[in-house]
Amino acid sequence: MTLLSDFKKFLLRGNVVDLAVAVVVGTAFTAVVKALVTDIVTPLIAAIFGEPNFENLAFTINGSVFKYGDVLNNVITFLSIAAVVFFLVVTPINALMARRAQEDPSTKECPECTSAIPIRARRCPECTSPVPEAAA
Repeated sequence: MTLLSDFKKFLLRGNVVDLAVAVVVGTAFTAVVKALVTDIVTPLIAAIFGEPNFENLAFTINGSVFKYGDVLNNVITFLSIAAVVFFLVVTPINALMARRAQEDPSTKECPECTSAIPIRARRCPECTSPVPEAAA
């Protein structure tokens, strides 16, 4: 095969395309989360603590300036973004996936050995006992 056809094959592999889509969607999602934190969460912090920006906080030792306010801003931004992602994305998705798993189970329990077996199995692969069909 030629180098060009190998490159084409590499690009058209499913995992490369999936990764590219994930990067693009992740970039767009980053903008949404950043806007949410900047426009909603930061003003809430300012309403509670009275200061939305700690960038000017600093101290000086022997002529060296330590801008701990900038570090504090970045820590607050990170924690805010992590909280927004967790509470507004991860938690609802986990709840949705748990509800979906309950609605459409893919396994059932063997009545003899209590191992998990495929829902359509008629015999347990662990203990080989016959399993009654699941009620539809």
